Order: sequence, then structure tokens, then C-alpha cells
Amino acid sequence: MTDHRVDLAAFLSGASIDAAVAALRPDYRALLIAVDGFDPHTDKNGSEALLVRAEEPARDLLAETPVEELPHVAAWREAYRAFGAKRQRTQNSLEALVRRAGAPESGLPRVNALTDLYNAISIIHQVPLGGEDLNAYVGAPRLVRATGAEAFDTVAGGEPVVEHPDAGEVVWCDDTTATCRRWNWRQGRRTQLTDQTTSALFILDALEPMTYEALAAAGDELVTHLRQLGDNVAVATRLLTPLVTASTPAQEHP
Repeated sequence: MTDHRVDLAAFLSGASIDAAVAALRPDYRALLIAVDGFDPHTDKNGSEALLVRAEEPARDLLAETPVEELPHVAAWREAYRAFGAKRQRTQNSLEALVRRAGAPESGLPRVNALTDLYNAISIIHQVPLGGEDLNAYVGAPRLVRATGAEAFDTVAGGEPVVEHPDAGEVVWCDDTTATCRRWNWRQGRRTQLTDQTTSALFILDALEPMTYEALAAAGDELVTHLRQLGDNVAVATRLLTPLVTASTPAQEHP
């Protein structure tokens, strides 16, 4: 590809939210950020320092408020119940990270520079946030309610397995498989970020009471850190909402 910026915008322009998901949560919004041209080994952003920055306030927050009463966590719990996810089996990604960040004996996981970066931003801004290897995608990302036939490549008991989402479950998918189950619960192996990833898609999920301004602030901070991973980083963004007419076109950012 000779012009990554054009390719990124075209990729995001194909993204969609299915009407069945829109009916489930009309207040849902997704900020999609496609990034290309970075070097994941160039950790100028100091991912470790960012993780520590996220962990400390999380512990203070949980000392005052149970995790299930945090406003955005509570909203996602309600959304999960709406499509039948069992609370004892499933925690949205924000809740799971907050619990880990607030536990002195564990803290946030250290995975790789890109994953550590978006996990920290997720905690700091209190928003579910996922990252995928864009080069592994086949077609555009789509948020749908599963039929149950979709394949999901994951690990169980330390071994790779292919699972299938429950019928009616909210999943992100491309033209090949489900890429993330239960909205923002667990990401698949095929599109996971690695130390070799140079092009990525980040998805920031928002429900009320999170505002558009707060969602944009989380995306802006993520992009600021990603731009430090190379001299020729290209970025495109798109705000995706259930109402097609309210969805913004993909925007390239020099």
C-alpha cells in the first residue's frame, strides 16, 4: 500500500452496527481508531509508567466505590444482561481491568507495548477498549447479534480451540470469524496484537452516562501515545452510532 491514510479511511468506512444491536442499546457509540506505520518496539510512550498511572487511582477509586457501582461499569452490566450474559461467567473488559488494577497483589497485566497502552487508557478514562491487528482483518468490522454459527478462535485450558458464540450474543466480526465475543469481553487469537503488529484497529465502547466529549478525550490520549511509536504514523477515526445517519464518515488525521 502506498497511501496508508487512504486505506485506513476506506477500512473504517465499511464498519457497521447491526440494527438488532441498535435496538438493544440505542445509546451505544463506538469510536474506531485505525493506526498504521508504527513500530511496536519503539516504546517512547513509557507503557510501564502509564500502567502505574492507571493502577494507583483505580485502587483509590475502589476504596470508595464498589466496582459494580462505577457508572460505566454498571451501564455495561445492564447491557450484558439484556442479551443474556451471565454476570458470574462474564465481566465486560472495563470491569475486569478495574478489578485487576485495584488489586495490589495483581495489578494490570503486562502483555506487550500496544496492549499495555490501551489497557492503561481504558482504566484512566473508564471505557472498554480493545485493540486488534488490522492486517489480520478480512473485510470491515461489524457489530452484530450472533447466529451461533460464527467461529471464535481462542484458548481454553492452555490449548487453542474454536468456540461458537451463543445465539443472540453481541459480537464483533469480520468476513471470516467473530473477532470479539460478548461486545467487549474476550478477543480472538487471529487478530490479537503482538510484538510484530504495525497496523491496528482500536475500538472504544461507550454507553450512557459516558459523554461524547469523554469518549473523544480517551481517543485523543490513545492517539497521542500511538504517535510516539514512529515518525510516520497515520491515523484515521470514525464515530459509529446505531443510527446510520448519525454516524460520522472516517476522518484521516495528518
